[in-house]
Amino acid sequence: MNEQQYPLPEPAVAAALGTISFNTDGLVAAIAQQHDTGEVLMMAWMNAESVAETLRTGRVCYWSRSRKALWRKGETSGQMQVLKQMLVDCDGDTLLLRVHQDGVACHTGRRNCFFNAVTPDGMVENAPVLVDPDALYGSKR
Repeated sequence: MNEQQYPLPEPAVAAALGTISFNTDGLVAAIAQQHDTGEVLMMAWMNAESVAETLRTGRVCYWSRSRKALWRKGETSGQMQVLKQMLVDCDGDTLLLRVHQDGVACHTGRRNCFFNAVTPDGMVENAPVLVDPDALYGSKR
């Protein structure tokens, strides 16, 4: 994997934004993956502003649909994501963010958001809580 150096210069940011197909809400799906292990950490949404900020700073920023605001990963919890590489899929409608995740990625205190396994016996949680969510977010959750 060839990791990029961030921040990117403005012409590169503009070129990247031109390749992304944002949906009718102005959003694109973004999958965060741990760059060195391949572990899929989470899925979130980005808008043009959050993509540009991520590319300009190297720190991952998403769009919070519930808060209708930029969501800088780790700004409340300290569990920051540093961008190592951004990839755009063949249709331009999904991003793969290869990141370095500090601590846990999931608001539940687990390493990743994919801890519910579908089994013949129903849903089974297959990953432990590593950090108490109240310790990460307090009453801001």
